[in-house]
Amino acid sequence: MVKRYLLTLAAFAALGALAQSPTLTIYSGRGQSLVEPLVKQFQEETGIRVQVRYGTDAQILAALQEEGARSPADIFWANTAGALGQAAARGLLRPLGETLLKQPAAFAPASKAWVPVTVRLRVLAYNPQKFKPEELPQSLMDLPRFAQERGLAGRIGWTPTYSSFQDMVAGIIALHGEAKAREWLQAMKALSPKAYASNPAMLDAIRAGEVDLGSTNHYYVVRFRRAGYRLGMHHFRDGDAGNLALVTGAGILKTSRNLVAANRFLTFLLSAKGQQYFVGNVGEYPVVKGVVLDPNLLPLEEALRKSPKLDFEKLPLDRALRLLRETGVL
Repeated sequence: MVKRYLLTLAAFAALGALAQSPTLTIYSGRGQSLVEPLVKQFQEETGIRVQVRYGTDAQILAALQEEGARSPADIFWANTAGALGQAAARGLLRPLGETLLKQPAAFAPASKAWVPVTVRLRVLAYNPQKFKPEELPQSLMDLPRFAQERGLAGRIGWTPTYSSFQDMVAGIIALHGEAKAREWLQAMKALSPKAYASNPAMLDAIRAGEVDLGSTNHYYVVRFRRAGYRLGMHHFRDGDAGNLALVTGAGILKTSRNLVAANRFLTFLLSAKGQQYFVGNVGEYPVVKGVVLDPNLLPLEEALRKSPKLDFEKLPLDRALRLLRETGVL
């Protein structure tokens, strides 16, 4: 009888250990093809099981709002700082400790509710057979005039449904006001730009001669160059909206039931190994020092100077989306 009782206790203990085996649930606005290898590496190194739900930042924010306290999510890993800022403002994220917050060299948020993970810069991609670098405009705001003078109607690509393009329009509003942003969108639209569903599709069109230039994220150009294609990458003058830094980041949700595992994952993202993955496999900028950069990239300090100084948590994305719809771009 005693022996059977002890066996029963052992069985319950085993079941309890199994139930408490950590499964980390991540809601990711980052694309699966970009980050899944790193997630698998984290699992292999730590033994922590990870489940990832992929979607756009907007889809994930809507899901978190709908799920409320019932959400199984531990981490919100976002494609934009604006989405993380919204999550923090809605009270969805836990404050993070200083150990995590002091690791990034830049872009630490005022809310202290998430950590920056990587940085992308907006740039102008172009066909180097059509333009010399010194011929290109020094401001994104001058692009419509430049295109009109060079007879580029129908020869410009853009990606208005892509979140980074929408963030850039929000950056224009923050820097120049809504009236100037509207004027820029209308002037661009008058040039009959060709809309693409993705940045790779637009860059492939530049490579193929279908269009001549288009605003994009720098790492797409880097990846095309690594594949052996000739594409130009133009930075506007320092502080211009066309160089807007787009910060990805991650925070721990208040619904998290795996705080230890969640902290380990954020620490892993900011580790030298994690940061080197983003540089080598994605082509992004790191946010910690001591990471070897791709030779296609500007030095980190120079790249950060290129971007306008804005509160990236508070980019007026809602106003940008409304303006894009009002002008018929979306």
